[in-house]
Amino acid sequence: MAKNDQIIEPINANFDDVAKAMMPKAETPVPSARYGGILAIGDLQIPCYVLEDGTRVIHQRGMVNALGMSRGGSSRGGGDRLAYFVAQKTLSPFVSSDLEAVTKEPLLFKTDRGASAYGYDATVLADICEAVLEARKQGALSKQQTHIADKAEIFIRAFARVGIVALVDEATGFQKDRGHDALRLLLEQYIADGLQKWIHTFPDSFFAELDRLYDNAPTTSRSRPQYYGKFINKYVYDPIEHGYVKAELDKLNITDEGKRRARFHQWLTDEGRTILTRQIGKVEGIMEMCDDIEQFKEVAKRRKAVTVAPYLFDEMNRIID
Repeated sequence: MAKNDQIIEPINANFDDVAKAMMPKAETPVPSARYGGILAIGDLQIPCYVLEDGTRVIHQRGMVNALGMSRGGSSRGGGDRLAYFVAQKTLSPFVSSDLEAVTKEPLLFKTDRGASAYGYDATVLADICEAVLEARKQGALSKQQTHIADKAEIFIRAFARVGIVALVDEATGFQKDRGHDALRLLLEQYIADGLQKWIHTFPDSFFAELDRLYDNAPTTSRSRPQYYGKFINKYVYDPIEHGYVKAELDKLNITDEGKRRARFHQWLTDEGRTILTRQIGKVEGIMEMCDDIEQFKEVAKRRKAVTVAPYLFDEMNRIID
């Protein structure tokens, strides 16, 4: 016998369950931030918030920038970039299922100004750093990921030092008397110290990018072509103070016989070395965006020259004074 489509099959549920299933589901309320501010780490400005339930949140873009993932030519947005990063085969074996889940589903919240934003629990930054360092320990990271590992190590060391200071302050009651930004300033100091200790003035990754742009085999400090030096002069040193610093440095560094007394960066004060390191990072960021040296030159033309304070060199200070 043909089945009668008009017959309604009985539902194995009580009336209340059926009625509840038919009602539209209430949307999950979006949490709001009670406090908002900027966490300054070196030259990074990272938006951070404290939600109504006390959750500390780092803005999605701030998380990506903090880890140095904003560089490169990927078209992925901040959240996609972070989720893609932790899912890569070089890192995924060291990432917990919980960490993988939170990077795939960033937290939607409203900032203290009422704007919608995405972010992550602040502890996620430390979790990612630990995963990256474990991957490095096991030799799993690619060459392109080494700069992220360098930052991760600096962060973890700084977090540990600030953490113990905060615990002592809480145990002794000093937290009530310390300045409101004391821990932030301490964190910034530790990270600055870490950058000085752990990052070479010109990191290996900088020269790896030069090798790639010029389509050269990997070079070493003893086998790099002379035009690498010309590249560094033009794109790293010359833009600082529109060539003023480089011109003065040439006066200091050239002997009567026309030879150089030392490498340029060996004349730097601590402040000058910090500014140079930032300039190197900016140039390297452009390098990573480009496929070859010609594309780099075109992109570099569109970038504004970097302006910094003068008197970056000890000898220059004495001459000018």
